[in-house]
Amino acid sequence: MYTSFLNFVNEEIVSCYNVQIFRKENQVKEIPNPIKLKETDEVTNEAVTTTLRRAISFYSSIQAHDGHWPAESAGPLFFLPPLVIALYVTGAMNEILTRAHQLEIKRYIYNHQNEDGGWGLHIEGHSTMFGSVLSYITLRLLGEEADSCAEDKAVVKGRKWILDHGGAVGIPSWGKFWLTVLGVYEWSGCNPMPPEFWLLPNCFPIHPGKMLCYCRLVYMPMSYLYGKRFVGRITGLVNALRQEMYTDAYQDINWNIARNTCAKEDLYYPHPLVQDMVWAILHNVAEPILACWPFSKLREKALKVAMEHVHYEDQSSRYLCIGSVEKVLCLIATWVEDPNGDAYKRHLARLPDYFWVAEDGMKMQSFGSQMWDAAFAVQAIMSSNLTEEFGPTLKKAHDFVKSSQVRDNPPGDFSKMYRHTSKGAWTFSIQDHGWQVSDCTAEGLKVALLYSQMSQELVGEKLEIEHLYDAVNVILSLQSENGGFPAWEQQRAYSWLEKFNPTEFFEDVMIEREYVECTSSALQGLALFKKFHPGHRINEIEHCISRALKYIHDTQNPDGSWYGCWGICYTYGTWFAVDALVACGMNYDNSPALQKACEFLLSKQLSDGGWGESYLSSANKEYTNLDGNRSNLVQTSWALISLIKAGQAKIDLTPIKRGIRLLINSQTDEGDFPQQEITGVFMKNCTLNYSSYRNIFPIWALGEYHRNVHCA
Repeated sequence: MYTSFLNFVNEEIVSCYNVQIFRKENQVKEIPNPIKLKETDEVTNEAVTTTLRRAISFYSSIQAHDGHWPAESAGPLFFLPPLVIALYVTGAMNEILTRAHQLEIKRYIYNHQNEDGGWGLHIEGHSTMFGSVLSYITLRLLGEEADSCAEDKAVVKGRKWILDHGGAVGIPSWGKFWLTVLGVYEWSGCNPMPPEFWLLPNCFPIHPGKMLCYCRLVYMPMSYLYGKRFVGRITGLVNALRQEMYTDAYQDINWNIARNTCAKEDLYYPHPLVQDMVWAILHNVAEPILACWPFSKLREKALKVAMEHVHYEDQSSRYLCIGSVEKVLCLIATWVEDPNGDAYKRHLARLPDYFWVAEDGMKMQSFGSQMWDAAFAVQAIMSSNLTEEFGPTLKKAHDFVKSSQVRDNPPGDFSKMYRHTSKGAWTFSIQDHGWQVSDCTAEGLKVALLYSQMSQELVGEKLEIEHLYDAVNVILSLQSENGGFPAWEQQRAYSWLEKFNPTEFFEDVMIEREYVECTSSALQGLALFKKFHPGHRINEIEHCISRALKYIHDTQNPDGSWYGCWGICYTYGTWFAVDALVACGMNYDNSPALQKACEFLLSKQLSDGGWGESYLSSANKEYTNLDGNRSNLVQTSWALISLIKAGQAKIDLTPIKRGIRLLINSQTDEGDFPQQEITGVFMKNCTLNYSSYRNIFPIWALGEYHRNVHCA
């Protein structure tokens, strides 16, 4: 019934069917035969340019008509189950998910079950209670029986893993929430999420408006559902699940103890004592008081305010929401408020925006990386000196970049709703999303500026200068006091607030903070803007660049690396930092920081000439090779781009040649590159697959080599 794909790293993410559709639309020409080099063969200009042409030709062939590249942005195993739970609770399961959808969801879950029977936080992770319980419940809600023999009794093995590890009481707090909404857990076993927090004065240090946008937007609908004590209809299946997932009888579970119970397999960020003390006071003192009149009136007011924020987020993001986790939470909150309301119906209409079907089944995207991927793809192709050959591809991408810029601020008094200015920004995905991101805006600005220097006959009309100014305004507005750049908004809270991080499996989720990647992108974008438009806000831009450069220097590790927060990990962070230093005119000869960066990267090169860094580097904050010292082509490309730009080629070209040879030899017959380990990460402990990276970054590395070595 199902086809197993046990080795995800060999999976081709873009389906053959979609490739053929795009290739027909894009009228792909014949490409040269692939090049294969022996260890003793010279890396010739012909070998590099042939591989480049084949790679760009293939990637152009899968470009969508609007100019972006459809690609997977998934990997966490907790994205999809809440949607299935929500649709089950609201009764919209079969309306939204056809039999084919449901089959593909089950196939995806089966394909990513670990050998021990459990499921991880993400598809490459060890088994966790969070991943296992949510995956098990999803299969059951989609019709699989508890004793099903499908996939070699995968459901039975999943339940055994859950019970062998203490049962569902050990699921982390987000899991407790969803189980409670479904009816297979109790609100008394959840730590409080009082909506009254939304009524606190803005000056209060733990006001939700001061939190990281992702944090406040997730707990916003959660607090509404908690305040309502909402529980779905208790069906026969729900009663069965109550009996299947616990080691004790459901009626005998001590829910007060369960509040702070978390399986050791899930515990990445243990709660500090002070946090558990606060939860105990809220649970045992505050909640009973708020349930009594007249204090219950306060709860009614808080619930109304929380839903005002839910509706504002829905409307300002055209019902996409900031991401898939919040999307499903807002969907069910609007249904609880009004099952027949327009808000709920509009949420349902935008669910397909999150769906992605691949060879391993159907999954739910984070929210898409269309603009992010397009900005990198354009720069990769431009690096090759082959732009004249791929004018149609670049023109379509240019149209997408221009149409993706956000042209307005959030509606109404957006500062009252704790939103930042967004006019002129680029989002991570599409314009509808509406959420400004510092590095996406900077990368969008960079490519718009690069396009402005090219022939309009080749790439189309350039972006109006006023829109460039708007992008600069957004970037300048986001810099922190220490010179670094956060992702979405200015930092609004103190670092001690992280002690109240309620998630057990993430770190650094409570407040906005600075990132080397965002700082680098902002610095590069502003430096390029200053070069082409030296008269606009020059003093502010120069001051901003100077402070950002200091942040880059200050955050370099003693071994020469930088920690990357959105990609894995030290290789990723170092690439961004090197690009920033080079954008400020530094090179190997005049920059000790670049020299140290090169030394770090060279020390991690593997025997086959590549680089391969595990997601464990992000979680453990220590560089860790992939199992078996395997190379990863994306990370190899990041390292090669860094070494080439830093000037290592003038010192010793040999290690760069070895890496380039690996890229050339790894190309497939079609001009593609193989899908390997995931290279994206977030919140330190969870991976995210950017499937376009496997095309973009080998092109970029080969392009930089072609331009800076062969054509220099």
